[in-house]
Amino acid sequence: MSALNELRHLKGTVRTTKRDNRAAFWFLLPWFIGLFAVTAGPMLASLYLSFTKYNLLQPPSFIGLENFTRMLTDERLHKSLGVTFTYVLVSVPLQLALALALAVLLDRGVRGLSFYRSVFYLPSLIGGSVAIAVLWRTVFGTEGLFNQFLAFFGIQGQGWISNPDTALATLILLNVWTFGSPMVIFLAGLRQIPGSYYEAASVDGASRWRQFWSITMPLLSPIIFFNLVLQIIHAFQSFTQAFVVSGGTGGPADSTLVFSLYLYQRGFGAFDMGYASALAWLLVLIIGGFTAINFWASKYWVFYDD
Repeated sequence: MSALNELRHLKGTVRTTKRDNRAAFWFLLPWFIGLFAVTAGPMLASLYLSFTKYNLLQPPSFIGLENFTRMLTDERLHKSLGVTFTYVLVSVPLQLALALALAVLLDRGVRGLSFYRSVFYLPSLIGGSVAIAVLWRTVFGTEGLFNQFLAFFGIQGQGWISNPDTALATLILLNVWTFGSPMVIFLAGLRQIPGSYYEAASVDGASRWRQFWSITMPLLSPIIFFNLVLQIIHAFQSFTQAFVVSGGTGGPADSTLVFSLYLYQRGFGAFDMGYASALAWLLVLIIGGFTAINFWASKYWVFYDD
């Protein structure tokens, strides 16, 4: 009799599990549809188009690896890679350093912390918008606010965006200005470090600088690593600022021709969709390579307290 009851209980459990799995499937179905229709489908289509010659008006024709070998002799591509690497390698460290410095400052119990946190986070929300890019173009123009500020000290300004030597620097400055998002993450990480560590270090006579390098940095290294990976990926995808500031040309003299802007020009300016698809996959490989290097290097400097 007890075995029969056990069998009935088992059947009931199986039936309940199947019902729960069916419910989970229906809840996940919209996500799967979005994954295949919006992400996986276009990616596979892009991968196919990267091996074709396609101009949107005629059916794609298969040309093998021609789009990829063409990259070797594309001088504008090489120029855009140089601009993009400079943009990423300069702006991301500066942005993270500024974000960390302000997070450490705010973590000292500043009055009105919520207000400052909101104010500093605001540039991250609007920094990538067209409006801010237009404002940036105005501020650093020949008659812009920055030159008026320099004139107050008797310094003759210039057209910072129209000068090939300084145009990229204005974009880097704009990216550094959007430090709010990593700053908020740093602040959350700092709040997780036990205060007893600092108290013990103070008793031993360690200075604040020594405490920062021996306690804060090691314990915050997983957060730094997270922000570093995230901001590098974001910087490689930067497009709006360069498009608006340069008027979509990447000028002057291709000095602001970031990779995403060049990809846009080939795809939607020259309707060279096959080559643009190949460029998109090159960008995927570059970002994947940087991410892999970061994960490999993390074992030498990221400290996990386990």
